[in-house]
Amino acid sequence: MSQFLSQNQLTAIADEFGTPVYIYHAEKIAEQYQKLKEAFSQQDVVIFYACKALTNVSILRYIKSIGANVDCSSINEVKLALHAGFPPEKVLYTSNGIAFEEIEEAKNLGVHINIDSLSNLEKFGKKFGHSYPVGIRLRPNILAGGNLKISTGHDKSKFGIPVDQLQMVLNCVDENNLFIRGLHIHTGSEIKEVDVFVKGIEKLFEIIPHFNELEFIDLGGGFKVPYKEGDTETDINLLAQKVKDAFASHPNPGYKPLQIWFEPGKFLVSSAGYFVTKVNVLKESGSTIFAGVNSGFNHLIRPMFYDSYHLIENISNPAGPEKAYTVVGNICETDTFATDRKINEIKEGDYLVFYNAGAYGFEMSSNFNSRLKPAEVMVKDGKAMLVRKRETFEDLLRNQVEV
Repeated sequence: MSQFLSQNQLTAIADEFGTPVYIYHAEKIAEQYQKLKEAFSQQDVVIFYACKALTNVSILRYIKSIGANVDCSSINEVKLALHAGFPPEKVLYTSNGIAFEEIEEAKNLGVHINIDSLSNLEKFGKKFGHSYPVGIRLRPNILAGGNLKISTGHDKSKFGIPVDQLQMVLNCVDENNLFIRGLHIHTGSEIKEVDVFVKGIEKLFEIIPHFNELEFIDLGGGFKVPYKEGDTETDINLLAQKVKDAFASHPNPGYKPLQIWFEPGKFLVSSAGYFVTKVNVLKESGSTIFAGVNSGFNHLIRPMFYDSYHLIENISNPAGPEKAYTVVGNICETDTFATDRKINEIKEGDYLVFYNAGAYGFEMSSNFNSRLKPAEVMVKDGKAMLVRKRETFEDLLRNQVEV
């Protein structure tokens, strides 16, 4: 049975902890992880949670407890993962446009490393040679995903080493006696067509024979999650079958079978997250009714940044007649969450919940307009626990130096 929090539970949490508040349902994360484990149960697949989606340490500890590894996009995410209890061998660090010193730090921490530029690959080889295994992030030149802003594999993307520079990669590997343990690609986010992953695998099959010490290929993440009625989720079972078929027809020539790594982020935590706000004001302007809530894109930037859709419900009046509302924030900038959206009748003081708020919600929040970041709450075994305090005015002054 799918795990969801009820409107009564969300209301009780908002009453207890105040609003705005992010709420995460632990058992829903476990349910999503189990979907992946069951789908790939017949294959040697390792799941790394892409923690850039949500790095709250309590969430990281929970994800560790259910058996997942963790994928990191910065050295501080690596340190958070280690702080949360992940052993180094379960931590993957994929660099992107960073100073070589950060890769060195990751190496000294003993984690898996993917390198995404020829420059850093050469620096790594000159300093460490064959002594420390690394993966190479390649750009497959495949356009995929639901939004160009989050598509990472196309031929204009900054991510990875273009596959047409393979000979330069091979020259670097040979000259520096590098130990290349894995090949990594990631094409984007919100990918619902499983054939996109198959295209990526086919690209890798052309490259794999050039590396005789490979142990894994990393196909990234980007699985689609449904945000509104009619949306479909990436068919994980179909993906597993397609991956199995692809590898059955392309065994690693002359070498041991390769492990397959995936890096789901949003897929694990998006549907486990809820963002509850309170309505400050109602304002009518012609045919438009604005419902102004006590938040803005300083707390949830996705609708303004990605044009993303979040289902919004009035949990204070769930049975009321529907009206069209434009839901907006309280910061001094255009921060429209929804336009002319049908929602049960809203009154000032009502709670509105934004669904699918577990990924890139709090994680991308800011203090724009000197507003405070919200609290975070995790629900596990039916119990709501505060996992991040709401900021106070003193937090705005912390680290400022008054002269």
